[in-house]
Formats: sequence, C-alpha cells, structure tokens
Amino acid sequence: MPRVLRFTALLLITALSAVSLPANSKSKSRQDSANDPRLVGAFRRPAENGWTFVHLVGPPSQIGFQHGYLLAAEIEDAVKVTNLELAHDTNKDWQFFRDAAQNMMWPHIEAEYREELQGIADGASAAGVKVDLWDIVALNGAEEWGYYVRQYDKEHGIKSTAAVVGDHCSAFVATGSYTKDGRVVIAHNNWSSYLDGSRWTIIFDVIPARGLHFIMDGFPGLIHSGDDFGINSAGIVITETTISGFFGYDANGVPEFVRGRKAMQYSKSIDDFARIMERGNNGGYANDWLVADINKNEIASLELGLKNVTLERKKDGYFVSSNFPINEKLTREETDFDVHDPSLSANARHIRWEQLMAQYKGNIDLAAAEKFESDHYDTYDRKIEPDERTLCGHVDLSPRGSKAWEPPYGTAGAVQNKATTAAMAAKMQLVASAGHACGIDFKAESHLQAHPEFSWEKDLLRNMDSHPWTEFEPSK
Repeated sequence: MPRVLRFTALLLITALSAVSLPANSKSKSRQDSANDPRLVGAFRRPAENGWTFVHLVGPPSQIGFQHGYLLAAEIEDAVKVTNLELAHDTNKDWQFFRDAAQNMMWPHIEAEYREELQGIADGASAAGVKVDLWDIVALNGAEEWGYYVRQYDKEHGIKSTAAVVGDHCSAFVATGSYTKDGRVVIAHNNWSSYLDGSRWTIIFDVIPARGLHFIMDGFPGLIHSGDDFGINSAGIVITETTISGFFGYDANGVPEFVRGRKAMQYSKSIDDFARIMERGNNGGYANDWLVADINKNEIASLELGLKNVTLERKKDGYFVSSNFPINEKLTREETDFDVHDPSLSANARHIRWEQLMAQYKGNIDLAAAEKFESDHYDTYDRKIEPDERTLCGHVDLSPRGSKAWEPPYGTAGAVQNKATTAAMAAKMQLVASAGHACGIDFKAESHLQAHPEFSWEKDLLRNMDSHPWTEFEPSK
C-alpha cells in the first residue's frame, strides 16, 4: 500500500502572512491587490504530492474573490484547456458557451452563487488574468455542455458532433456487515481526459458565511467539486459516477453545478441531498450519486436522470457505481447504453465491483478502498491488464487503442483518487492520490509519439505522475 502522508492545516492568519501571490503576479498593482481585505483568512499551500490545498472563508463574493485570486494562473490555464476540449468535442467555439452561460444558465443561478461566480472573475482579474464572468460561468458548466449541445443541435436541425456521454469514474460506498468496523467506507476515482484531469488536483477547504463547512476535491474556477468527492461538517459524504450514454437536457432547469454545490454546502441528511439535487433538475451531468450519513450510518444511491429518479438507501450493505445505468426504465428511456454487453467498460467494472464486494465482505476498510481504486483486473479478458475495463482506468494503455472508449474522448483514464471512513469523515478528513493510484506514470511526449491522432492535445497535454496517498483535513 502506498505510503500515506499527513499534512495538518494551518491556522487562519492575516492576509499579509497567509496569502501567496499567484505565479504571474509581479506588478505593483498586483502586489497591492494582495492587501485587499477580502483576502483575509484565505491561503493556498505549495503543492504537496500533486495537490494544492486552498482555504476559503467568508460570504459568497469574498469566497469567490479569494478563489479567483489565489488560483488565477490555474484558472487561466483551465479556460484554455476547457476551450480546446469543447471545440474538439462539439465543434462549437468558446463564444457559443459564453453566450449560453449568459442567456441560458445565468437566469437559473440563485443570488448566492451569482455573487461567488462574479467574485472568482474579479479575483482572477485582480491578479492580472483576463477573464470575465461569462468565462467563469462557462467553465463551471463544462461537465454539462455535452448534454446541452446534443439537445441544442437536435432542436436546431444540426447534425451534432457532440460525443455521447462516456465513462467517468469508479466508486463505492459500504457499511454494516461489509466493512471491518461496521461503519461507512467510501471511495472514488475520477476518470477524465488527461488534459483536464491532470489539473483536477485542488483540495478546497471552504467555510462559507452561510451553510456548512466542507472539504472537497476540485478543478480551478469551479464552485462545485465537479468530479465529485466531498465531506461537510454535518457528516454527509458525497460522490458519484456518470450515467453512460445518457441524453436529454432541460435548458429551463437549474445547472447541475449549482445544485451540486448547494447540496455539498447545505445537506444535513440524505433527504436534504436528494431534495436539493432534484429541485430544478436539468438533466445535465446525469449521475448515480452515492451518499453517506455517518451519524446515522446510512448510505444511499440517488440515480438522477431527467425523467427517472431513483433513491435507494441501506444501513447494511453497499452501492457500487462505474457509469452503468441501474433503473430499467431510465436505461430504456434516457440512455443508449447496452447493459448486456460485458465488453463495455462500465459493465466490466460493475462485475469487478461485485466481485470485490463479495471477496472483501466484512473486511472493507481504508486500505481495501485504496487497493480497489488501483485494481487492474479486466473481467472480460479475465486477466490483469490495465485498460479501459479496469477500475483504475488506462484507456491509453488499452490493446484496443483509441477505439477503446467510443467515441474517442482523447487521452483518458483515472486521473486521481479519494477515500474516507466514518471515523475520518467525522473530522472531515480524507486521503487522496493524484495520478493513477496504481503507480503507473503517464508521459505526454511518448504517448503523443505513439498516438499522433491526439496531436490536437499537444500544446496543453501534461505528464501525469502518480503520487502517494496523502491525508488532508480542514483548517480549524
């Protein structure tokens, strides 16, 4: 098992000693911005084992300003990456998404999160980065733009080039007779393009003026986790995996990134979580959400389609998720996914999850969770082989090449991992591993030489080294 390192949080201190200037801040005006009273109490740490820890505190506009200022360079880069991926995947330019952010999403974003989004834009601008509000809203909508574009193209008689929703993430939650101490264990790895996934390495520790203190992994510029793993101070732990092949989008609904963030910030129970996620559901980023209430030792699966929603809960058992649709009616009406093809990634990983739950029943703990997320057993080929069918996903290493994940999303696989237990979550602690949990590093140059079909990524594709599991906890 990889070595686990623990980094305890710094105490809240004044802006002059706590705030680090972004890497691109050199001018006198940017130095002056570091004295902005909105930055008091906020800080970021130098990267540790691939992760950057960012502490934010205050009312919405202040949290946003801190976020934008402290991660300005990363946000500038994130917009470039998201722009590149969307242009390739949808054949739409960035202005299309800026316009949709303003005209379609903005009317359905409540005041609290409008203020935070504006704050991010203001903070990044104060640090010298040329972004505005619509760039930030468009960036936050990244996970649901594919759903919107397919619906938009259909309504406008356009032959859509937007890819169908593919496989993103492997996760489980278990409790009762399945875990070593009878209490909750939960883990998740983020499957993504290596373009954006190599940047999905922020640990956000947020103390909002209203709502609950929470800690989550995240991507620069996003107000929600986005991939999603988080713990709040009421003992609610949240994660998810995407429903493969899902289609449908309601442009009059509330963006998923707003509902996802609100649920993290305000849920004190599984019922709260389900209510917040369902209210105004727009179908964007349709997921099977796995939720744990450590106080009640209860776990749940909320499969949230647009038309079909299923909430199941247990106090003894498990839920596993790897992008396969569960409800038969949802599968039939809202996806084009073949649940009967065992060669498909989502199905092969589902089978593996069931095998591991049976094998480890009564012995699931943090060490087991870490082991699961680095698993390389391909249930279709019945051998250990890191590829698109394994829980630790390596689409780039698949013997099926770029056809392994249809349609091709580019260079992709598991990009980071998180886990926690009930005892840890009570202290809002989690462990996280950046890169592949198995220890296999990804090297951009050699990959592009072997796969010139991904040359469109070359200017922004990075190496993605694997890092040891590292423990994080919130600032006091």
